[in-house]
Formats: sequence, C-alpha cells, structure tokens
Amino acid sequence: QVQLVGSGGGLVQAGGSLDLSCAASGSILRVYTWAWYRQPPGQQRELVAQITRNLVADYQDSVKGRFTIARDNVMNIAYLHMNSLKPEDTALYYCTADVQPTDHEGYRSYWGQGIQVTVST
Repeated sequence: QVQLVGSGGGLVQAGGSLDLSCAASGSILRVYTWAWYRQPPGQQRELVAQITRNLVADYQDSVKGRFTIARDNVMNIAYLHMNSLKPEDTALYYCTADVQPTDHEGYRSYWGQGIQVTVST
C-alpha cells in the first residue's frame, strides 16, 4: 500500500511565498513522475507542475517563473516552492505520483490529500 501525505500551505499575503511538500511511503520500488494539481474554488482541477524522474520539469503558463517543483528520489518526496503568490493561486493543492510498488508490478497513480493555499490581497 502506498500513501502520499502532503504538508505546508496556509494563508499568505499576495506577493508572499509558501512551500508544499508531499512524502510517499509504503511499498515503493520507484517513483516516476510527480505532479502538483490545484482546484480553485468553483473550478475544475488543473495541472500546476510536474517533474519526471530525470528531473525534467514542466509548468502551467500562469505559474512559470514563480513556482518551482523539485523532488528527492531517495526520500520519495516532492516539493512545490511558490513565490510571488497571487490571489488567483488560492486553491486546494494536490500532489500525485506514479509509483511502481515492486519489480513485478506496473506503476499506478496515487494522490495525496488536498492542501489549502489561500492568498489574500
């Protein structure tokens, strides 16, 4: 069984910074792609950033230059460093990881719990 537990988030003023982290635990042989999604109030969930095992990162246009995704392949942790936050970044943030549990299984996607990020004006 694989679990993803996210942490961080909170309330910050516009222009401020927040860090999110997400730790994977359980039966893990290898984590492939990590990703962060968010769901603003009343809107659909959207991809914010993702990073491959080879550290190739990709970002939603609205966060480029402000957010940085990172990962620790030894500790199986992903991070999202968020700078210059705007009120429109307010959302529930979710981490997800493609995890191969054992060498005789394929990978599947796992999700962490939502983390609230609120940016005030």
